[in-house]
Amino acid sequence: MILYPAIDIAGGRAVRLVQGDFDAETVYEDDPFAAARAWVDAGARYLHVVDLDGARTGSPQNLHHLERIAGELGVPVQVGGGLRSIGAVRDAFAAGASRVILGTAAFTDAAFLDEVIAEFAARTIVSVDTRGGFVSTAGWTETTTLAAADVIARLQDRGVRAFVFTNVDRDGMLEGPDLDEVRDVAQVVRGRFMYSGGIGSREDLAALAALRQVNLTGVIVGKALYERRFTVAEGIAALSGRKSARRAS
Repeated sequence: MILYPAIDIAGGRAVRLVQGDFDAETVYEDDPFAAARAWVDAGARYLHVVDLDGARTGSPQNLHHLERIAGELGVPVQVGGGLRSIGAVRDAFAAGASRVILGTAAFTDAAFLDEVIAEFAARTIVSVDTRGGFVSTAGWTETTTLAAADVIARLQDRGVRAFVFTNVDRDGMLEGPDLDEVRDVAQVVRGRFMYSGGIGSREDLAALAALRQVNLTGVIVGKALYERRFTVAEGIAALSGRKSARRAS
């Protein structure tokens, strides 16, 4: 299972939100590249970048940051936020993304989703984010009446094979994942998925690994890494089922 350190970009800075609330923002780095470089220097082999400005406005706003991160750090970068047209998706790949993450448009624009899957199926992920058990869209600012399992099933019928599942209610709370919920999602996903939301300790990562769900292939972690609840190396070790190396002082 892969650890994906998260770099969420808003206003040109690396930030984290609490429960998707844009008014509950903490700035961790003035330069997103510096945050990304720190995770790679610490051993990260993959990165997860979210353009929060793009998620709110509906079109990418921070591709120049993606271009530098992907171009200079030498690790695969998956990116989401504001990718609601085929042109925006192509621009993200041109800027160096290894995979794109679709959100709102995957649910609201079937023709767009079909076009992306037809051209980039192997490099496309759809983010299924939930509040109170229902799918949230538009940068987590709107909640639908759609259950995650139903949405995943419909998307799979349209050719989607990779997902990010986020429990927005837990995001930024550092209180751990709902393991039963993760098991339920694993039963629905026929391809693969990553989990995000509420990771606060190495034990949370070990608990996810202990579920032994073969289609759970990665975990996205932001706030816990920024607040040094554990190191990148410790997180990778926890997901692999190994005892982590001694924490650096």
